[in-house]
Amino acid sequence: MLGLRASSQRILALAFPHLSTDRIARKKWGLSWRLSGRPDAPPIVCSGRLNNAMRLTALDEVAEAIGLKKSQGVAEARAMCPRLEVMEEDLAADRRLLDGIADWCDRYTPLVALDGRDGLFLDITGSSHLFGGEQALLKDILLRLFQMGIDARGAISSAPGLSWAASRFGSGGVIAEEDMELVLAPLPVASLRLEEQTVASLQKLGLKQVGDLIMAPRAPLARRFGAKLLLRLDQALGRDEEPVSPRRPVASLSAERRLIEPVQAEEDILYLTGQIALSLKTSLEERGAGGRAFELMLFRVDGRVFRIAAGVSQPLQDPKRIAGLFSERLQAVHDDLDAGYGFEILRLNVMRYEAFDTPQEDFDGARQKDVSLAGFVDRVSARLGADCLQSFQLCESHVPERAVAANPAIHAFTPGKKPAAGVFPWSRSERPLRLFRRPELVEVSLAEVPEGPPQSFHWRRVTHRVSRSQGPERLAMEWWVDGADAQSRDYFRIEDDTGHRFWLYREGLYGQLPSPRWFMHGIFA
Repeated sequence: MLGLRASSQRILALAFPHLSTDRIARKKWGLSWRLSGRPDAPPIVCSGRLNNAMRLTALDEVAEAIGLKKSQGVAEARAMCPRLEVMEEDLAADRRLLDGIADWCDRYTPLVALDGRDGLFLDITGSSHLFGGEQALLKDILLRLFQMGIDARGAISSAPGLSWAASRFGSGGVIAEEDMELVLAPLPVASLRLEEQTVASLQKLGLKQVGDLIMAPRAPLARRFGAKLLLRLDQALGRDEEPVSPRRPVASLSAERRLIEPVQAEEDILYLTGQIALSLKTSLEERGAGGRAFELMLFRVDGRVFRIAAGVSQPLQDPKRIAGLFSERLQAVHDDLDAGYGFEILRLNVMRYEAFDTPQEDFDGARQKDVSLAGFVDRVSARLGADCLQSFQLCESHVPERAVAANPAIHAFTPGKKPAAGVFPWSRSERPLRLFRRPELVEVSLAEVPEGPPQSFHWRRVTHRVSRSQGPERLAMEWWVDGADAQSRDYFRIEDDTGHRFWLYREGLYGQLPSPRWFMHGIFA
């Protein structure tokens, strides 16, 4: 009895047994070096420090053929092959290559997850028919990776654990649900993703293949090796579901164009973006929604993928305005967008959408969209970045520097929304036009004791003599933020003898410890 299986999903596992050496070979001999054949060059290995010794961490096919092994000492390996080319391992470069492959795999499914340092999981449930079936999809992805100079092995099944095991320890391929146990049984116990110590203990007991564990009583196995062994076994057999977490957020809606001839010109990209946005409009209207965050993905012929994000301040359905956003974004990233030999796939994702309120029409039936403040905010933010325009939001605090928060206008702007009245009683016309983000310390030479204004003060290398003042206005600090010992502030509106007006405050009182200090907090017009 195999129990219930997660047959609704189909998972493709990709393993890259020579990822590090493939990266080096691509750099030395070009991306398509596997097609042209490996040149007559010495074997390539990578080395790293392991247990206070330099050992092999990665090998190419030639190094494996002559008998070299991972974790073998570098000195021993050089003795076996004096021509050996030893490169220092670069885990960051390997990760960048794996991330690039994962981006490239988005053409098959957006549900791509990283699997350790040398593997990927692709949830191809419901998408394999777009490529002629699972067998054709697997053949296509392995062939394309081979053409890009990357050795890959893959397997498709209903369980991530079985796909992982078949791609690394088996012959790969497409595994039908009824053949899951038949394929898994002859594989070594290491294919269950167990710890090395557990694998060694199982082998000492003669349990070398997964089939030995399937036929063994479960209770003694659980007592001897813990519950994780049975969990991994059930996951590989599809009895226990194992979720695959995508490495990137999944789009709410998506549409794409696959091109016979790649495009390079910016005008062609924008035209196709508008056409894709037009095909998305129907889906948005059916949901009564408009997009708030969009992403344009450009798949280059050589495998590199560009992601261009754009957001709007209010829900948007209009294809022209969506294409206009990316017109601004393409101009902003123009220098970083290398079309190379062209883009073969364009995909437009709606990453987030909200309820869409149809705008009121004029008497002549026209909708004044293009002149709206929201459209201006969207265009400027797309060109210069979301932080270029700021809006200010009132906060429930009577401490001046905490009373207002600056947010990107593209996120905070909501047409027709008015701030709540009567919630912030401290908001008065006497507040300065310019409030400093952080109060600046000033030197006061003479002040009326104990609670009067200063007679003169020194600020930013200039001495100011006070001619008129108004105050004090006492503000107690927020004990739940600043602590119970925080000193109160006495604010003064001050005008010097040249007509400049300032907003100063004294922290603390004269005659008490610690001694009071004076700060400049703002400037009036």
